[in-house]
Amino acid sequence: MTATEKRILVVEDEVAIADVLIEYLRHAGFAPQHIADGRLALDAIRARPPNLVILDIMLPGMDGIAVCREVRKFSTVPIIMVTARVEEIDRLLGLEVGADDYVCKPFSPREVIARVMTALRRTEWSATASDTDTARVKIDEGSQRITIDGCRLPLTPTEFRLLHLLARQPGRIYSRGQILDLAYHQDQEVSDRIIDSHIKNIRKKIAAALPGVEVVHAVYGLGYRFEM
Repeated sequence: MTATEKRILVVEDEVAIADVLIEYLRHAGFAPQHIADGRLALDAIRARPPNLVILDIMLPGMDGIAVCREVRKFSTVPIIMVTARVEEIDRLLGLEVGADDYVCKPFSPREVIARVMTALRRTEWSATASDTDTARVKIDEGSQRITIDGCRLPLTPTEFRLLHLLARQPGRIYSRGQILDLAYHQDQEVSDRIIDSHIKNIRKKIAAALPGVEVVHAVYGLGYRFEM
């Protein structure tokens, strides 16, 4: 699919901002569509899912957080949240409900285009990656679900990407640098400590669901591997 065939839905009620985004998206070769109401945007995504959504948080009809939650019930379309509120809780909330990235107003339109391209590349990488489907581990890329021994793990979007990355090639050791490049968003400030924290949370969820089962192993001085 070429850039001109990739439809980007801009959900923004500030006309001036929407106009700038649409102009830059068109210049980059995309086919943008603009909707100013959250509820109408949700209906449009259901009727004809775009390739990516740029979603403002403050919207009439239904706010962006609610729209994102509803979309994640039926679609894995990449969503970039836009907010004028810079408090960390807003950023984290946007990602926790299933957003793929966020930008804060005022922003550079070029930055938004760069994030759009990054999100689309990540989607293409996921689509070409072969799903893991063994007797014990099943990964459903479409619904972002991972089950081990028939038990579905309650993973956040970031935890899903990280565990999916490791499970695609059991036994392969991924360094923290490789995990940063493949499982996290570009321009997102992520430290080794945050990676270790996500791994710790994944292990806790696996242990809670399947006592005695250990699949994510630390390799001293090198990184992590998936092995059962």
